Amino acid sequence: MSGSVGIVMLVHTALHRAEQVARHWRAAGCPVVIHVDKKVPQGTFARFKAALSDDPGVLFSPRRRCEWGTWGIVAATQAAAGLMLDRFDEVRHVYLASGSCLPLRPVPELVDYLAARPQTDFIESATTADVPWTVGGLDEERFTLRFPFSWKRQRRLFDLYVEVQRRIGYKRRIPAGLVPHMGSQWWCLTRQTLSAILEDPRRKTYERYFRRVWIPDESYFQTLARKYSINIESRSLTLSKFDFQGKPHIFYDDHLQLLRRSDCFVARKIWPRADRLYKAFLTDSGGAMKRTEPNPGKIDRIFAKAVERRTRGRPGLYMQSRFPNPGWENGLTATPYSVFQGFTELFEGFEGWLARTTGARVHGHLFAPERVEFAGDQEVINGALSDSAAHRDYEPAAFLTNLIWNTRGERQCFQFGPRDNQKINWTITRDPNAQISVITGAWAVPLFRSNSNFADLRKQAAKLQRIENRQLDILRASRAKARVRIWNMAEFVEAPMEPLQTILGELGSAAPRHLNEAPKMVDLTGFGQFLQNLKNQGMHPYLMGDFPVNHDPVTQTKPARKPYLVR
Repeated sequence: MSGSVGIVMLVHTALHRAEQVARHWRAAGCPVVIHVDKKVPQGTFARFKAALSDDPGVLFSPRRRCEWGTWGIVAATQAAAGLMLDRFDEVRHVYLASGSCLPLRPVPELVDYLAARPQTDFIESATTADVPWTVGGLDEERFTLRFPFSWKRQRRLFDLYVEVQRRIGYKRRIPAGLVPHMGSQWWCLTRQTLSAILEDPRRKTYERYFRRVWIPDESYFQTLARKYSINIESRSLTLSKFDFQGKPHIFYDDHLQLLRRSDCFVARKIWPRADRLYKAFLTDSGGAMKRTEPNPGKIDRIFAKAVERRTRGRPGLYMQSRFPNPGWENGLTATPYSVFQGFTELFEGFEGWLARTTGARVHGHLFAPERVEFAGDQEVINGALSDSAAHRDYEPAAFLTNLIWNTRGERQCFQFGPRDNQKINWTITRDPNAQISVITGAWAVPLFRSNSNFADLRKQAAKLQRIENRQLDILRASRAKARVRIWNMAEFVEAPMEPLQTILGELGSAAPRHLNEAPKMVDLTGFGQFLQNLKNQGMHPYLMGDFPVNHDPVTQTKPARKPYLVR
C-alpha cells in the first residue's frame, strides 16, 4: 500500500539531510525520485548518488540548472515526475517536496490519508484576483509580460525590461483555454491529473508560454491542474510559512512543539542543523503525532505575532528588519522625555535645580558640537553610549532612540539650542513622546555676557538667529506631533514662574503650586541696550520679542502671560 505514494524531491543543498529524509520515505515503502540542481558540483552529486545507490527504489532524474523565479524549476519537476510515473506503476499520488522538507507524521498516515481520497489533488490554486500573498506588485503582470531576465542575477535588466513593456503597453496572449492560477510550489497530484498535464498534446505550446512567466513553478501546475483535475483541494499538505516580504520562514530546533501542534504531514524549510527536529520526526513511532486533519491554521496566530513584531516591534526599539525603513517604527522612542531650549542661558544652575525638583535625569546639551554633555559629566552611560560627538553624529536619531530606550523607567531631560546639531530637529518634532519648551532668542544672553569683539558677536548672533528661525518653522509644522511650548524671551522674563510651574506639571513633579525654590535668573541689566546695539549695526534680533532698552532685572512677581502653545 505504501508504494501508492511517490515522492519527488528537488534538492540543491544540505545533501546529507536529503539522504536522511529519502531513506525515511523509503523505509515506509514510498519510491523516491530525486532531482539535484546542476549547480551542485559534480563530485558532490556523485557522492550523494553513490550513497543511495544501494536502494533500487531511489532514482535520479536528469539534472537541470534551477534558479528562483525561472523555468528551470518547472523543467526539473516535469522530468522527475515523468520518471516517477514511467518507472513506478503502483504510484497513485505524487508528492512534490524539497530537500529541506521534513515529514512530521508517520508516513503510513499520509499514505492512508491519500488512499481515502484517490481522486483528490492537493494543490494550492487560485486566480490572481483571489491571491493575497503576492509580494512585489506583479500578480496579473506575471502572466501578461515577458520575463527573460533573472530577478536575482539581473535585477536592473529585469526592472528595466518590465518598465519598457509597461510604457509601450505590451501584453502577451494567454493560450486559449487557460485561466492563470497561482499557488504554492509544493503539491500532491494524482497520477491521472499529473499524467494528463505531462502528456497534454499542447504541452509545447504551454511550455513556450510559461517559460517567460515570472515564477512559473507557482503557476504552471497550478493552472494546468484546473484543466484536468476531477477534484481539487486548493491547499498544500506541506506546511510552509512566509514572512511579510514573501520569504519562507525557517524552522529551528525550538520550533519542535509548534510543528507538532500543526498536525501537518510535512514542513519546510527546516534548518539543516536542526538535529533535534530531524531526530524527533524521522521516526515512525505510532505516538509521534495524533491522527487528525492537518490544521496549519492552529499556528497562524503565532506567525501573525511574529510578523507584527518584525514589522512594528516594541515602541522605540529598532532592529535590522525594520530600521532604517521610514514609517516602520512603532513609535520613534520608548518613553516620554523633555527638551529645554534657552533655560540654561537664562537661569543659573538650571540643570541641577530641575534634577532636584523633579527627580529626572537632566543632561546638558546632548547634541553639542564638542561632545555629548551627559548628566554628571559622565563619559559613558546606559547601553555603552559614549560622549563622542563623532559617534553620535553618525546617526543622531539612533543615538536619541538608544538613549531613551536604555534609560526607560527614568525621565530624561536635555538642553538644546541653535549651536547644537540640528539634524535631530525633525526626529524630535515628529515624536509624540517629546515635550519641547523653547525660549526664543535666549541664545543671545551668552553673547551679551561675553567679552568678545562686537563685530564677531553680531556675526554670531545673525547666524544663530537664522538657525533658530528654521528650527521654529519645523516645530510649528503641521506634521509636528511633539508637545511644543514656545515663549519669546521678552514675555518669559516678564513673569517666569507660571511657565516654570507648567513645565514641572508636565514632568509629573509633585512640587507645590508655589515653588519654595526657584532657579536664579542671570543679571540682564544692559541686555536691552545690547540688542539695540545689534540693531544699530544692521542686525535685527527679532526672536527676543519686544525687549525694552532700559529693561530692569526681573522681579519674578508680575502676572504671567500664556505661552505660545503649538500642540
